[in-house]
Amino acid sequence: MNRFLVQGYEVVIGFETHAQLSTRSKIFSRAATAFGAEPNTQACPVDLALPGTLPVMNRAAVECAIRFGLAVGAHIAPRSVFARKNYFYPDLPKGYQISQYEIPVVQGGAIRFYLGDELRTVRLVRAHLEEDAGKSLHEDFHGMSGIDLNRAGTPLLEIVTEPDIRSSAEAVAYAKELHKLVTWIGICDGNMQEGSFRCDANVSVRKPGAPLGTRREIKNLNSFKFMQQAIDYEVRWQIEQLEDGRPIEQATVLFDPDTGETRAMRTKEDAADYRYFPDPDLPPLIIAPGWVEAVRAAMPELPRAMAERFVRDHGLPDYDATMLTQSPAMAAYFEDTVRAGAAPKAASNWIMGEVSRRLNAAEIGIERCPVPPALLAALLQRVADGTVSNNAAKQVFDALWAEAPEAGAVADVAAALARVDAVIAAKGLRQMNDTGALQAIVEQVIAANPKNVAEYRAGKDKAFNALVGQVMKATQGKANPQQVNELLKRALG
Repeated sequence: MNRFLVQGYEVVIGFETHAQLSTRSKIFSRAATAFGAEPNTQACPVDLALPGTLPVMNRAAVECAIRFGLAVGAHIAPRSVFARKNYFYPDLPKGYQISQYEIPVVQGGAIRFYLGDELRTVRLVRAHLEEDAGKSLHEDFHGMSGIDLNRAGTPLLEIVTEPDIRSSAEAVAYAKELHKLVTWIGICDGNMQEGSFRCDANVSVRKPGAPLGTRREIKNLNSFKFMQQAIDYEVRWQIEQLEDGRPIEQATVLFDPDTGETRAMRTKEDAADYRYFPDPDLPPLIIAPGWVEAVRAAMPELPRAMAERFVRDHGLPDYDATMLTQSPAMAAYFEDTVRAGAAPKAASNWIMGEVSRRLNAAEIGIERCPVPPALLAALLQRVADGTVSNNAAKQVFDALWAEAPEAGAVADVAAALARVDAVIAAKGLRQMNDTGALQAIVEQVIAANPKNVAEYRAGKDKAFNALVGQVMKATQGKANPQQVNELLKRALG
């Protein structure tokens, strides 16, 4: 979908993302947050809102919020306030949700990412702490619904953007960058299937230069693929409504992946409907400057800063650097491979290419890659020195992958080279670099293919490729292609 205009309309999208914080206990109680427990086995009296219980703030959740604020360049409020967001739903035991409204803990900031070759910036309004609600279950209850309160009280950081996004593709790119950031700094595991990272997209359309249109909120998008489909459908639906002369009503909608359509769930509430007021059971949250600085000192190098370092120190294109910093594990694998002796660009090409292809096929992350960085570096050194061709190196890589040696056994550069050399020898993949032997084969091929020789001398480049193929066939693919090209051109004048 065009990022700027769709059928003469400008698309305007804002995001609200709920990132479940990686704490061992809930935001206001000591109950566990582990996923997958039997229903209602991780709900304590505080979560159940039993009379006489009081919330107590989880320090680790606050630290997660500080970490995020620092990562996006936001203002960390030295004093923030918790509020009660009032609404009634079966899985909300208290009849209200503890959240933040007027004074959130994280204010402002921005997320920067690439959309194609263009650097984009999405401004953040805020990120505030709040508790999750429980979960209504509608299956296997013989026509009734059940309530599981295990999730009630789980700490969330709700991250809200300005309406800066202008297409479904840009929305997905933003969501992926945010997902990468919260997992990179360790505040969220990012598991979308388990609900740890849930996105709501506020979508509206307008004629260029007109005021903002009425928005509809697509709730609980837990897949990047479905996110793009849902936004595209919603945009088309809203444009059709307006073109037919029907107004857009503010509403909350759900996306049905089976039909590829959004459907209205309820009319959308405004802030006044929630009757926010400061929670009398919680004092203001005070964050001293020293706490912020202590968190800052413990922060990892951020992915964008690391990508810029890869460009600066290793001479990589910005695209390579961005791809290699998709996760801390991938960045570490690249750096370990270079540290073990591989040329940075060769390491980047292989990690983004052959290594990623095998990881995707095996459905595993790079942290479980059976070929350690030292072995990959040794293999790339043998490609660089002409011992094996790039195609033969792929066969060596397959053999190393299959045998999955212990990383400790090849951590030493010399040991890694010895292991790679052993595989090359066992498979007979050593490249033929003997100039004298190659010269003789080239002369034989020229003598045996006079038609191709004549066509090449007549200006037909394809004939040269045919001669190269004959030489490679005669050497069973072991000849150094660069040498073959040079010898053939010399022999053909």
